[in-house]
Amino acid sequence: MLWIIFLLQLFISSMEMLTQNRWKKQASAGLLENCTGCVLCSEENGCITCHHRLFLLIWRDGIRQYGMCVHTCPPGYFGVRGLEVNRCTKCRSPSCESCFSRDFCMKCKDKFYLHKGQCFRQCPPSTTAQPGTRECQETCELGPWSNWSACTHEGQTCGCKWGVETRVREVLGAAREEGAACPALLETRKCRMRKHCPGEKTEPKNKGKKRQKKPKTEPHTGT
Repeated sequence: MLWIIFLLQLFISSMEMLTQNRWKKQASAGLLENCTGCVLCSEENGCITCHHRLFLLIWRDGIRQYGMCVHTCPPGYFGVRGLEVNRCTKCRSPSCESCFSRDFCMKCKDKFYLHKGQCFRQCPPSTTAQPGTRECQETCELGPWSNWSACTHEGQTCGCKWGVETRVREVLGAAREEGAACPALLETRKCRMRKHCPGEKTEPKNKGKKRQKKPKTEPHTGT
């Protein structure tokens, strides 16, 4: 009877040791995966320091935080190189996909538009949304059109039947920003010119044409 109890206890102990060994192998494999590129790694918190070319990315899961060494920071983060460690720092705005610094966004997430380093669902006043670039561009405040210019053709105001006249308008000072989306500042239209210039001698229409003589008719004499 005792030897049966002894064998049963031995079997239970063997099963516990097997389970512990299996768990240790899984933990070691997970630790090795989480510690890729690490110089110093923790079983509970992942990477603590990375190789000098990598960035340390830290994210939180409840009250715990984990570290990972990455070559490039993920969307919503930007890389900051330091003397001891390079870190991935999170952009302040949750609508920012990539940023130059914590408060200056370079690209916004979908359904947002970028304007002066900030992300907006709707572009601010005096700007227009550009769907292709997902940016807000400054709009132009334009002055009035000028009067139409004289009708000319190759610099001449006469001597041709048709010419072109133009008019222009200017961008007011408050909207002279680089990259502003401005409509046309110049317009042209076809115009009728004076065909003959002043002082120019005109040739008569029948000049050069020979006058046709009427055939002579002989008087008819009766018999």
